[in-house]
Amino acid sequence: MGAIRKEEVVDTPVEAKIGFVEKMGYGFGDLASNLVFAAVSTFLVFYYTDVAGASAAAVGTIILLSRLLDGFTDIGMGAIVDKTNSKHGKARPWLLWLAIPFTISAIMMFTVPDLGSVGMLIYIAITYNVVHIIYTGINIPYGVLNARMTQDSYQRATLNIFRMFSALIATSIVIFFTIPLVEAFGGGKTGWTVTFTIFGILAGILFLITFLTTKERVTAVNAEQSNVPIKKGVKALFKNKYWALMVVFLLVSYTGMGLGGGLNVYYAQYILENTALVGPLGLAGLFPLMIGLLFVAPIIKKFGKRNAIIFGLIFGLIGTAIILVDPTNFTLVLVGSIVRGIGSVPMAASIFAMLADTIEYGEWKTGLRTEGLVYSAGSFGTKVGMGLGAAAMGWALSLGGYVGGAAEQTDSATSMIIFLFVWAPAIISVLQIIILNFYKLDKIYQQILADLQARKDS
Repeated sequence: MGAIRKEEVVDTPVEAKIGFVEKMGYGFGDLASNLVFAAVSTFLVFYYTDVAGASAAAVGTIILLSRLLDGFTDIGMGAIVDKTNSKHGKARPWLLWLAIPFTISAIMMFTVPDLGSVGMLIYIAITYNVVHIIYTGINIPYGVLNARMTQDSYQRATLNIFRMFSALIATSIVIFFTIPLVEAFGGGKTGWTVTFTIFGILAGILFLITFLTTKERVTAVNAEQSNVPIKKGVKALFKNKYWALMVVFLLVSYTGMGLGGGLNVYYAQYILENTALVGPLGLAGLFPLMIGLLFVAPIIKKFGKRNAIIFGLIFGLIGTAIILVDPTNFTLVLVGSIVRGIGSVPMAASIFAMLADTIEYGEWKTGLRTEGLVYSAGSFGTKVGMGLGAAAMGWALSLGGYVGGAAEQTDSATSMIIFLFVWAPAIISVLQIIILNFYKLDKIYQQILADLQARKDS
């Protein structure tokens, strides 16, 4: 079933063009997600250690164990999405059903009460897991929605660009407004709780807008295979080599994001010795990425998603080299971060579109279309990666002798912060390039669509 035969080429059907409003509505879903999860990656460990007073090592362990648990909830949610049949489709209804629970859980996460050291860690473990279970329930359907809106690879890429651009807007809002809002609302635990009450409510509203403005259009070639038993679906997944490759790529990529996302606040305070630089440091990576997303689509269309990402990763390594000249010089760190941001554009624009393309490959290879399971496993890669990265940051800081809330840190602690900020991203980039060398789906994707259409027409 898997062999591509040139004599069977069939023109793929003309896809309905997705309008600007629908693209923007889809993007709002990641704006909603990242109002909370940009905060998780940027401030949550800091909030736990320096505001709530929890141990960095204990927090790192809780995060990692929680993310491993996510692997099971992801697969379960993927199977649920594949079996969902409502008047709103398979994916969209979950945005409606879970928007309010997502809001409530986000507020709970940034409301750690004074329960003693053990009680506090129990509360953190419970609320952190609740947030991620609900996030799984809403984010996997959101990811699946991309694949159900269109089969056109380029339109999927443009949807992903809207998604990532919106995510970056959310990240920028979180980076620049969190600390000022916390201080405006009195600082301390109260300031954090009020701030994330605002972010949580806004996130719920945005998810509802995504539900109202998007449409599911894609159906399986074989309608009888639209409800695939989970055992059969999982078995089919492991025959999809490009899905497996993308899961590994997502795991590595999001480990890097989880490792680096929360470092800016530590780097600004203890290496650059100015906490006011947290915002500019974050913007240095985000602003070029946001601008780049506006112009990257033609490059992806011409060279393919894989090739564009590899070039961007190589370009990003130049940024790391610039920072290495003097990691304590803010100008060099700023310039290097800008170059890194530019290099990350192709990956941000393409990564989830590449995962969506593996759905068609899997259907072509096995005859089964398992959108939910594909995205659940992809979500597993992102969340376990983020958890592993955040846990590694907590463990590494503890290993370096970091003491939360201290005015000054030891030389070993500052050296560890520099290593995590400078060297770790370079190692991650090299691993990403190696993985992508095995990805060939861009070259055969149009032929796969043609084969699938031929089967549907026969």
